[in-house]
Amino acid sequence: MSDYVTQETFDKMRVELHRMKSIDRPAASKAIGEAREKGDLKENAEYDAAKEAQGMLEAKIKQLEGVISNAKIVDPGTLDISKVTILTKVTITNIATKKVVTYQIVGEKEADLKIGKISASSPIGKGLLGKVIGETAEVQTPNGVIKFKIENISI
Repeated sequence: MSDYVTQETFDKMRVELHRMKSIDRPAASKAIGEAREKGDLKENAEYDAAKEAQGMLEAKIKQLEGVISNAKIVDPGTLDISKVTILTKVTITNIATKKVVTYQIVGEKEADLKIGKISASSPIGKGLLGKVIGETAEVQTPNGVIKFKIENISI
């Protein structure tokens, strides 16, 4: 499954992958070598821990390579803001509580609720996608259906 990301996030992922391959991987190999020199491998907890850490690192590298290879870079300048789409900012009003919030709809890799970025695959994100200003979105959440009115859509 592809994940929509900005160029900035894509570049950060590539830098992280490069760091893992060029710094973390050699460090893991060195740790294994040092642990191996300490004697009997059957009773060497340090060796086992180093091998386990290396395995986890390799799994992270493989996962990040997959994300990068399937990423779709979206240019905010080409967005259609007549409706809620990936990377648009949407201001909504919770009809029940009258609370107004603004979220940016992003891919899973960029989602961070603390800074107002929600995943397009989250219940609220899914419920808002495709809606236009003035429309009401009914979102199924674990606490029941919540209705949001779309107040504004921007970049």
